[in-house]
Amino acid sequence: MPIAIIPARGGSKRIPRKNIREFCGIPMIVWSIKAAQESQCFDQIIVSTDDKEIASVAEKHGASVPFLRPRILADDHTSTAAVIAHAIQWLSEEHVHVDYVCCIYATAPFVRCSDIRVGLEQLRKSECDHAFPVTSFSYPTCTPHRVGRPDTHVPT
Repeated sequence: MPIAIIPARGGSKRIPRKNIREFCGIPMIVWSIKAAQESQCFDQIIVSTDDKEIASVAEKHGASVPFLRPRILADDHTSTAAVIAHAIQWLSEEHVHVDYVCCIYATAPFVRCSDIRVGLEQLRKSECDHAFPVTSFSYPTCTPHRVGRPDTHVPT
């Protein structure tokens, strides 16, 4: 069973409530939920969150929130891998067989359903265990001030 997992914790410090703040009139997380739905790649779209308000918004827009993430997996230092592993473990304990997992960040309003479809198709055709999207940007026209972790700065 192919599953989409959208990690969305409630405790953002730089942009409070960012996962449900409106972006172009829609809560940010809804862009990711819609892309997952429109891709038609998944039997289930799960939001892994520790926050009841995020859960409510996600469920209102068609995602499943079958559990609230434990507090230990909702701090500034928790990795995405740990959150995804927790969701897969939960599904396993519920006797849900997972063939493919796609992590879609809650703050990815520009993710396209066509890219999700292509990614899954490429993964199925390959002998790879995982895939991740990459893109390029023109330098120096588009100089990022932050890349990766918040404490990683690109010299200008």
